[in-house]
Amino acid sequence: MTAPHLENTYVKLSLLDLSNYKHLQDIAKEKDLIFYSPSDISTPEALKEYVQTAVDGYYNKTTIPFIIYDKTKQAYAGSTRFGFINWKNKLLHIGWTWIGKEFHGSGLNKQMKFLMLQYAFEVLKFDKVEFRIDERNSRSRKAVEKIGATLEGVLRKDTLMQDGFKRSTCCYGILKEEWAEIKRTVFEGF
Repeated sequence: MTAPHLENTYVKLSLLDLSNYKHLQDIAKEKDLIFYSPSDISTPEALKEYVQTAVDGYYNKTTIPFIIYDKTKQAYAGSTRFGFINWKNKLLHIGWTWIGKEFHGSGLNKQMKFLMLQYAFEVLKFDKVEFRIDERNSRSRKAVEKIGATLEGVLRKDTLMQDGFKRSTCCYGILKEEWAEIKRTVFEGF
């Protein structure tokens, strides 16, 4: 599997691996950056383990992890991933997304999501993209709703968090037959 290189005027998504993850060490230390995630990136060791898990998934063809570079600010901003890639059923998840607080509200996330959705639907020719979000994470839920994802249901108390809390997960989706309209109405001219 060849890693895609996704890029536009604003953002560049390159394969995240053990050769470049150190660009994210300072961002990963930000307080509560991934509060709603069951993962831990708070120490250099935890971040390396997080990246190693992503790399392992890449070699098993179940994930494609990206390091995010904000071309406007000329700085590394965080990480995102295609995950739970199901090649047979043409379904994947977009998630594991975290960007430094200085990049919040900048439009960077929307730029990344456009590139990822475009790749999933137009290059991979997948039938569906899903997003799984902690039901308490209203910011992320609103963000995927703004890009046209539909709430399909809630998995109740399905994920154990770092602090022992059992979260419920909102499942959102976009179907390939919805993509053209979403691309035209949400992403055109942004």
